[in-house]
Amino acid sequence: LRDNRIELVRASWHELSISVSDVSLSDEGQYTCSLFTMPVKTSKAFLTVLGVPEKPQITGFTSPVMEGERMQLTCKTSGSKPAADIRWFKNDKEVKDVKYSKEEDANHKTFTVSSTLDFLADRSDDGAVVSCRVDHESLNSTPQIAMQVLEIHYTPLVKIISSNSWPEEGQSIILTCESKGKPVPEPVLWTKDGGELPDPERMVVNGRVLSISFLNKTDNGTYRCEAKNPIGRNSTEYVLIVHDVFNTLLPTTVIPSLTTATVTTNVALTASTTTSATATSIRDPNALAGQTGPDHALIGGIVAVVVFVTLCSIILLGRYLARHKGTYLTNEAKGAEDAPDADTAIINAEGSQVNAEEKKEYFI
Repeated sequence: LRDNRIELVRASWHELSISVSDVSLSDEGQYTCSLFTMPVKTSKAFLTVLGVPEKPQITGFTSPVMEGERMQLTCKTSGSKPAADIRWFKNDKEVKDVKYSKEEDANHKTFTVSSTLDFLADRSDDGAVVSCRVDHESLNSTPQIAMQVLEIHYTPLVKIISSNSWPEEGQSIILTCESKGKPVPEPVLWTKDGGELPDPERMVVNGRVLSISFLNKTDNGTYRCEAKNPIGRNSTEYVLIVHDVFNTLLPTTVIPSLTTATVTTNVALTASTTTSATATSIRDPNALAGQTGPDHALIGGIVAVVVFVTLCSIILLGRYLARHKGTYLTNEAKGAEDAPDADTAIINAEGSQVNAEEKKEYFI
């Protein structure tokens, strides 16, 4: 071996050691140690040299990228032997859907490896860190990494936040228009029902904030917030409904009242007898106070009393008529045959009653 990179480390009758510095691919091959005896004895060993991959580079990125455009990032490394492995990551999360290729270098000993990441640019990718990692056995578990920070431009995203979820007359409300875009959107534009704000004195715009004081019914309507940047414009709407002032009524205590209903039924008899019945109905104390409709329970009670009194009257009248069947003469009728006047007839009747035979009465 005739090379300045090769040095003799130890030489004795039992051992011969050499060292090779600054190893290159040309050092790969078969090495032979010979012991010149009779006969000569030899021992052989094959040296394999690993090709260390170069630091990877990411190409294909042009800043900025518009949202919706297709991006193709390529990571490439050369000089690896055997071929290196390339893996993609986005914010430390590995991306699996990539294209991998390798080709042999001009020395026919090492390889150039490349991998392509293809995706559509989205606003969520803005600021994301895309990294390409090269793994190889020559790197002693310390991979080589190339990184690229994405910059995505997109139209503004607009949202309105209200400070009052139930606005009432006389109150105030603050509407905040949140707009996020890249580049940063210009100052927002506030409109109402497609036109300018009708009352600038009460409707004050400060940057992205719209403040409305002393709300009234005329403030009802649709408020629009529009934001724009060089990429485009976007808007959102908020429907304002001003409610009447809510009056809280204090609870009142209602004392139940007693209601009395009297029903009188007159029944005319032969002797001008009058029968009356009185019914009293008391309202349920548990009934709802302040009820404006008819009291159906009271009406039902009155009807029941009327029916009951009517039935009782009919029964009493029937019993009376059953007990007084026959012919009856008054005192005037008994003495009226020979009497010139009514007084004489009565006197004659009273006198004749002594000897008169009383009529008998039979009850059935």
